[in-house]
Amino acid sequence: MKTTVIAKDLRVSVRSVERWRRAWREGGMEALRSAGPANSPTVTDTQFAVLEEELGKGPTAHGFDDQRWTLARVQTVIRRRLRVSVSVATVWRLLKQHGWSWQAPARRALERDEHAVELWKKEVWPRVKGSRRCPVPGSSSSCAVRRCDSCGGERPPPPICRSREVELRAA
Repeated sequence: MKTTVIAKDLRVSVRSVERWRRAWREGGMEALRSAGPANSPTVTDTQFAVLEEELGKGPTAHGFDDQRWTLARVQTVIRRRLRVSVSVATVWRLLKQHGWSWQAPARRALERDEHAVELWKKEVWPRVKGSRRCPVPGSSSSCAVRRCDSCGGERPPPPICRSREVELRAA
């Protein structure tokens, strides 16, 4: 087949088809196998061992304010220490591939006030949670009467009601 016909059928450039034909003539079918993305930066196992050492030193050793490792922070360490530029998604895949996982705190914060949390759940949450919509269809007009058609009671205020904001701040 002509190169132009193949290029049109495969929706590629004529130059690509010419390159593939030359590779096939010189190396056969094996030469046509994909070598992977051309610009895919990789971190070798040796480099990852260096990265693990750096991560073991902790975030503060690398100039971060607290002891949290985030993907963006690990990305910064990789760029600074290994001189390899990778995306945040690649950092996640790399860490996951080497057995790392995200961590949730093993215990609750010492500063947590259980009494205040329970009080908030009992007193504030029911007022905040309130149903946002009336059980039956109503008017979308902002001038509509704020009464529920099914029960005759008042409809709850909209989520961004100024009087409700003040009430929640005071609580």
